[in-house]
Amino acid sequence: MSDPSWTKVVETVEPDDQPELKRVLGPGLLLLFIVGDILGTGIYALTGQVAAEVGGAAWLPFLLAFAVATLTAFSYLELVTKYPQAAGAALYTHKAFGIHFLTFIVCFIVMASGITSASTAARAFAVNLTVAFGLPDEMLITMVIALAFIVLILLVNLRGVSESVWLNVVLTLVELSGLVLVILIGMWAIAGGNADWSRVIAFETPEDKNVLLAVSTATSLAFFAMVGFEDSVNMAEETKEPSRIFPKMMLSGLAIAAVIYVLVSITVVALVPIGELVGSETPLVLAVQAAAPDFPINALLPFISMFAVANTALINMMMASRLLYGMSKQKVLPPFLSKVAPKRRTPWAAILFTSALAAGLIIYVSLDTEGSIVALLGGTTSLLLLTVFAVVNVVVLVLRRQPVEHEHFHIPVALPIIGAITCLYLVFPWTSGRPGGQYGIALVLLAIGIVLWGVERLYTTMRRRRA
Repeated sequence: MSDPSWTKVVETVEPDDQPELKRVLGPGLLLLFIVGDILGTGIYALTGQVAAEVGGAAWLPFLLAFAVATLTAFSYLELVTKYPQAAGAALYTHKAFGIHFLTFIVCFIVMASGITSASTAARAFAVNLTVAFGLPDEMLITMVIALAFIVLILLVNLRGVSESVWLNVVLTLVELSGLVLVILIGMWAIAGGNADWSRVIAFETPEDKNVLLAVSTATSLAFFAMVGFEDSVNMAEETKEPSRIFPKMMLSGLAIAAVIYVLVSITVVALVPIGELVGSETPLVLAVQAAAPDFPINALLPFISMFAVANTALINMMMASRLLYGMSKQKVLPPFLSKVAPKRRTPWAAILFTSALAAGLIIYVSLDTEGSIVALLGGTTSLLLLTVFAVVNVVVLVLRRQPVEHEHFHIPVALPIIGAITCLYLVFPWTSGRPGGQYGIALVLLAIGIVLWGVERLYTTMRRRRA
């Protein structure tokens, strides 16, 4: 079922009475945007969960996740330099297939992944805040802190993209400094004989899983730590010369994150026994406590972790709101979502909508006290994004039949084929080893998307009949 409103989707959107988004991202800001989005909640909160699957070889899933992410990043680079518009994967999907329902579902899944990621970060922020100030570790207190945090992110996002991006710069530098300190302190402890280096190469898999399934499960979870590069394509309309600067900045950002992740994961497992890491939502705090219990950074690290996960939430909420804004401009979502504040030039309606969904998700998952909420939400995020990434890798091949007039990035045909296969491998339950709860949340979100699509189509049909 195609939609005539999409017949000119491959063309630049015609000017309307809404102000255009402001182009403020140059190479430096774009690189910090990408690095800041990738670094954050995943490595700060999920290292212990990854170690629970593979033991001391926690660095391997992060490395494999980087390889899978890089394959898909190449596909994104060809698409974003070919079509430098907001809306990302959903826009590319419709250019390739022209099916309104498929476009809407891809759009909603990407938006949902941003919200689950931001909700993961909000939960991690709340946990670190309780550790930093010695507050009781109670469900209600943590939930209230997480909700207040989402409101704060909403206000920053409403303020403007310039302010949001510069806040991202500050938060990125803080979280990067925290990870570098963990690496330096850890290496100092290892060099002084205060760490067990043998754990780094020791596989310890759960009894009910073989090595391959355990590594697949850990990689599926670690993939959450590598996502973020795809958020940047939704900022294309706010980037200066996107076709020129995107390739180098995106690949550089992925490489920087991968090196840091491998070094941090090696450091943490060498310092902290696996039994203590498993289930911990503050693994880096444990590592610093083990390496240098009297070092001042031990008290500061929870605050640094708060900054890190705050950065993840900010960028993901920016992405989700820009995605809805872009789809609304293309008349796939209701028009109110494309409303832009005349003075601040921010998509205020989309920001309010996505923030409300994030708050609802935090309340929903907080009611279930079994298991790690951060691992559940983080795993759901990677599940949603891997599904979309598989589609994007197919789309880049389909769109080879649609040339454009300007120069853009080209990739070998083999890369998206391998990318699609590896993404699907990490999606299916019998190969990824994911717990059922992740599929449950994903299916509920997908059901919400289908209901909204049906309501939007019914409203459009009724309006046409009245006209």
